[in-house]
Amino acid sequence: MVMDHERQRARYIAGTEGAPPVPPPGGYRGARRVQGPVQTSSPSLPMATASAPDDARKPANALGWIALLGTVLFALILFGTLIAGGTDVLYGVTMLALQLVVVAVIVAAISTARGRMLGAIALVIALLFNVATVGGLSALQTSASGNYDGVKTDEQRHAEAYPGIKGTDPQTVLAQQSLEEVRDEADALFADIRERLSERFGYTWTQVGDEDLRPERNGYGGESMLYEYTSTVWATNEPIEGYDRKLEVLAAIDEVVVERGLWNLYAFNDPANSGIDRTMIAKLYGSDDPRRQHTWESYTENYPDPLRFYANIYDLSNDPDGGFRAEREAQNARTGEPLAGLQLAVLASAVLSDDDREEFEQKLTEYPGF
Repeated sequence: MVMDHERQRARYIAGTEGAPPVPPPGGYRGARRVQGPVQTSSPSLPMATASAPDDARKPANALGWIALLGTVLFALILFGTLIAGGTDVLYGVTMLALQLVVVAVIVAAISTARGRMLGAIALVIALLFNVATVGGLSALQTSASGNYDGVKTDEQRHAEAYPGIKGTDPQTVLAQQSLEEVRDEADALFADIRERLSERFGYTWTQVGDEDLRPERNGYGGESMLYEYTSTVWATNEPIEGYDRKLEVLAAIDEVVVERGLWNLYAFNDPANSGIDRTMIAKLYGSDDPRRQHTWESYTENYPDPLRFYANIYDLSNDPDGGFRAEREAQNARTGEPLAGLQLAVLASAVLSDDDREEFEQKLTEYPGF
């Protein structure tokens, strides 16, 4: 047993002449292992540490802030001008020059690393709110409201208040029937026609709608003191059908209008007399043959006075495809007027109210060259 142990020991230490003796198997009694860093034969190298660029840790430069604040301020100026209605100011040289300055500052800010972020934000704001976009909104607002004061001269504003109508002699307006006279004449004319047709044909009547007064434009961008008058409409409750019956009804109306000093009735729908192209007559009245037309339209006036009288007959029996009935039903739904029959109306343009006559004459003295 001892000999085997010695052989193993001899093999273990063979070829180790001059070296320190090795410890016995299992180590020396009471020995402790000391753990330390493992040394290598290669020289130690310093560890590389990643560090962010200095610019990423630094705040934006002053140029970026100038670009952003300048763009916001310019946008506020644009909106303030928009609210004030200064469309002409938005498209003025000063505003365009300011926008160029803002653009130059934005470009300069974007070209620097520390101002690029704020410059990009300023660019987005500038693209959304600039002379073109805000100026377009201002132009739309001005067009919708009709407020062009910002671009008008004193002469234009003066002309805008002209009481008459451009191209119409104010003395003609003063010499013709007034608004009240036209209204009275229309009422009397309607009454006579209703009475004549009721006696002769037994028709009954319905009044449709109310009269309408619309201020006339004066041709200089403003409103005149004159009105366009549209009377209430009188309509028969009974339909009027048949070529001969229509002629009889219009003949009776013609008698009344001539008695009251108007001209004889003029039939727009009759190709023999109206002078309108037959294709247009067929489009307007359903056919170029009065016997097959769904609408007859007659007209007269009391020139040189402004009253114009219309008598229309709507006949659903001359409606082969039902299209005209659909139109009349839609009109009936809007106004409540009868679907078919005769309708009477009066229209007068550029009429002056008696209440405004004195003021009209006074204002005309301010416009000697008009």
